[in-house]
Amino acid sequence: MPTVLLVRHGQASFGTADYDVLSEVGERQAGLAAAAVERLGYRPTRLLCGTLRRQRDTALAFGGGPEPEVDPRWNEYDSEEVLIHHSESAARLSVGEGAEALDNRSFQLVLEAAVEIWIAAGADSPTAQSWEGFRDAGAGALADLSGGLGSGETAVVVTSGGVIAALVCGVLGSGPVAFNRLNRMVVNGSITKLAVGSTGTNLASFNDHSHLEAVDRSLVTYR
Repeated sequence: MPTVLLVRHGQASFGTADYDVLSEVGERQAGLAAAAVERLGYRPTRLLCGTLRRQRDTALAFGGGPEPEVDPRWNEYDSEEVLIHHSESAARLSVGEGAEALDNRSFQLVLEAAVEIWIAAGADSPTAQSWEGFRDAGAGALADLSGGLGSGETAVVVTSGGVIAALVCGVLGSGPVAFNRLNRMVVNGSITKLAVGSTGTNLASFNDHSHLEAVDRSLVTYR
């Protein structure tokens, strides 16, 4: 059966002027994720990623195979927009003029509260992309990809934690209720495996990051 491997991008640069840049740790995580896919014997027939720099740069670690196909439907939701419209906090992933600098844990609490409001608002949210729009974009990208894979073929998708969490919610039929809980646990450089069969798409494994722990547990990061 076809297999889709969802790889979260390497660690970005939280708390700097440009979040969308891989940190040194993120570059190492990207290389280890690519090596893990190869070590497990997968020979991807397709490699996809979103348009975000951190996604594209992580995909470059998967060299020697197919060229990356860039599709914006694999992009993360716009956390800045969500925070602007659904939070009174000035916290942002990138720290610039007027942005509130928070530690990772404090930022996560602020973001999750805003995301809950964003989800509940649905189409009434003033954000450019509603929760439903974000969810459906990833689901559509996965459906298109899965439908184009032949028996035994594998695709690697380099994307973001929110996309992975939303897709897993969809596969498990949980709706958005588990989104924040899943999203906060997706490790940078982790691999989530989906098996595409006659009964639909099924979750084979979630958030595997053993390839990082085996090298150095400090490589296990969540932002």
